Amino acid sequence: MIEIVTDPFPADDAMHRLWRAAWGDDGHDSFRPLLERSLAHMGAYDGATLVGFVNVAWDGGVHAFILDTCVDPAFRRRGIASRLVERAAAVARQRGAQWLHVDFEPHLEGFYRQCGFGPTAAGLMRLV
Repeated sequence: MIEIVTDPFPADDAMHRLWRAAWGDDGHDSFRPLLERSLAHMGAYDGATLVGFVNVAWDGGVHAFILDTCVDPAFRRRGIASRLVERAAAVARQRGAQWLHVDFEPHLEGFYRQCGFGPTAAGLMRLV
């Protein structure tokens, strides 16, 4: 059974393993500084193994942002990502956020609409 844990602060080796599986690289050198600045983060665990993750960044006020939603490919299509986002929204609300934002690639639109996100116009500038 998959357990969703709020603010688990996973070890870097667990995050790197998940990042490699989900994104194809190790991600950050260390995730700790990132997670310490977040409003919240959620981990999905199969026993002691991290199999999914979502970060909730924020502006220090009423806006929170879903980032880095990912699930190990071996665990996809089981509703884990939906559960992560659902918990992230609930925790963000409990911690004072009034708006939850997410940016996504076009192929993920259906997923985020099912999670309750509505359409909005936005802009994006690539800096690197």
